[in-house]
Amino acid sequence: MSDLVVVLTTMPAGEDDARADELARTLVAERIAACVNVHAPMSSTYRWEGSVDREAERQVVIKTARARLAELERRLRELHPYDLPEFVVLDAAAGEAYGRWVVESTTP
Repeated sequence: MSDLVVVLTTMPAGEDDARADELARTLVAERIAACVNVHAPMSSTYRWEGSVDREAERQVVIKTARARLAELERRLRELHPYDLPEFVVLDAAAGEAYGRWVVESTTP
């Protein structure tokens, strides 16, 4: 089923650890995502504003319907603490039943 997409983002770890879980709950409660996985803290190294930085973050994996991408991006920018949150969209294939569940779970 081609309606399924997976979106990757990161959230701060450490003192802000609960923010990732709050983001996950909000996206699912608002039917923007069918499922959100929040992974354990990890180390991220990246270039930002001319320097190379390293921070503790949590990988967030969001499963949603393609039709909800614009709303997901808008809402993520509202809720996210970063100036430029990661928003990587991956096309995904799913079995018919799982794909249907994703679409049904994200239909307002």
